[in-house]
Amino acid sequence: MYAASIVCFERATINGLDHFGILNIMTTSASMADLQQLIANSVKNYREGSIVKGHILEKRPKEFLVDIGYKSEGVIPASEFDHPEDIQLGDEVEVLLARLENDQGMVVLSKLKAAQRQNWDKICKLFEEEGIIQGKVKAVVKGGLTVDVGVEAFLPASQVDVTPPKDLQQFVGNTYDFKIVKLNEDRKNVVLSRRELIEAVRSTRRQDFLTTVNPGDVVEGTVKNITDFGAFIDLDGIDGLLHITDMSWARLTHPSQAVKPGDRLRVVVLEINKEKERISLGLKQLQDNPWDKIEERFPTGTKVKGTISNLMPYGAFVEIEEGIEGLIHVSELSWTKRIVRPSDVLTLGQAIEAVVLGVNKEDQKISLGVRQLESNPWDEIEQRFMIGKQVKGKVRNMTAYGAFIELEEGIDGMVHVSDLSWNRKISHPSEVLKKNEEIEAIVIDIDKANQRISLGVKQLEEDPWKEIDAHYKIGDIVQGKVSKIANFGAFVELMGSIDGLVHISQISEDRVEKVKDVLKIGDEIEARVIKIDKIERRLGLSIKATTYSDEALIKETEVLDSLRGSDDMVSFGAALSAAEEEYRPGEKGA
Repeated sequence: MYAASIVCFERATINGLDHFGILNIMTTSASMADLQQLIANSVKNYREGSIVKGHILEKRPKEFLVDIGYKSEGVIPASEFDHPEDIQLGDEVEVLLARLENDQGMVVLSKLKAAQRQNWDKICKLFEEEGIIQGKVKAVVKGGLTVDVGVEAFLPASQVDVTPPKDLQQFVGNTYDFKIVKLNEDRKNVVLSRRELIEAVRSTRRQDFLTTVNPGDVVEGTVKNITDFGAFIDLDGIDGLLHITDMSWARLTHPSQAVKPGDRLRVVVLEINKEKERISLGLKQLQDNPWDKIEERFPTGTKVKGTISNLMPYGAFVEIEEGIEGLIHVSELSWTKRIVRPSDVLTLGQAIEAVVLGVNKEDQKISLGVRQLESNPWDEIEQRFMIGKQVKGKVRNMTAYGAFIELEEGIDGMVHVSDLSWNRKISHPSEVLKKNEEIEAIVIDIDKANQRISLGVKQLEEDPWKEIDAHYKIGDIVQGKVSKIANFGAFVELMGSIDGLVHISQISEDRVEKVKDVLKIGDEIEARVIKIDKIERRLGLSIKATTYSDEALIKETEVLDSLRGSDDMVSFGAALSAAEEEYRPGEKGA
């Protein structure tokens, strides 16, 4: 029997050496077995993989000696501590007991793994509770960022912000709050989202905005992006549209002329649609409206100066004051010049003077004119070009219905095809006129309101039909030249510039299928006058009747007058009618 047993042992460091000191020795009758059991019980029950508390026993350059109350100590690298320089002897530290004993007989400890274990447990709990965790962005990796939240986590680029940023590097080193969106315990993978937290905050702010802000309120926002029709403004949770027409009182061709992405603006709320969460904003409404009292500042007839701000096919816009534009219609550029497009005579940025023709405050429109700076030459047109006056001019242009004659710069007269000849049927002016040819004509009418002058060429001569009886009688034999071929007959130019018509039925005793098979333009022919109509100005000729007796001629004339068209023949009267002009001689054309 032993007289004493060791009740408790304490480890101490004396002069750098470890010693066990006997704290208390009690005299007892316990057996050796009892003593061994007491010694065994004096050592804590440690398990590998458990987290235990220890104390710093010694600070070394790159590691710390830690006592966890076991029979040997463990060493932890200084790199596992966030701030190793602040560690003091005796400081308590939680560590993971990796192994109870290594080859050197020391326990293997890890502060980092203990922290990771604790953090992982915390992360799992937060994931289940849908809580928020804070972390520091470590680096940019493929597809996103790595974040330290106690363990390494992944933040996809799409979850960094509401709008995926172009430069992820700007987030490295910053600390943010995150939501855990995915967790894999087996692989210890953690996926985070910052976007969901931002959207939640924005949603709350959006609802607050919709319930507290009213039309007319002034709010602040940041230009988010620009389109052709306006700019979207981020109002810290909800987007509003600033339309291009509400950016400035001045006319803008593109929103980028007034704002750019990132601009911080004060805007007024124009309209709110709470159901669709749409907000219309205005910027120009915070400025004085330059259209107020516009009629007093720019009364009709006022001369103004400005700058050409835009050119369109129909006119030119002139900025006469900041935010105030007027339109010069292309028709108001000149009294006489034929201007097709304003760009033919004006350029962007050109300084110009004009006259105010009218102001429409409601539609914010001002009509301007340039030609009003000069007198209108048409005001005295009747004194300069009196009816009946003989004039000279150059053929400027020809159409199917007539020819335009330039009498002076910007002043044209028009000769209708029916006023080119007393007798000849003229289908197009080019039959008797040439472009740029100088001709003489008579003024036969003036329409000052529509700025038109009607001219006549045939009026330069006497009407040959006034004395037709002195030249032609029924039964006369005449000579002439074929001037035109039609499907119903041939026109023959006679003496005195009078045309007669040889109907297809009057060419030959034999049936004629086509006029051109028998007659050609320029052919000299002999024919007999068989019809004269002074009222309708018609002269009918017959080639086959040149050998008829007077009785046969009268009979043929009666047959012609009673003739009605068939499949291959039209009546003589109908043929003459077809030769008539669309407009009667002397009538004004378009």
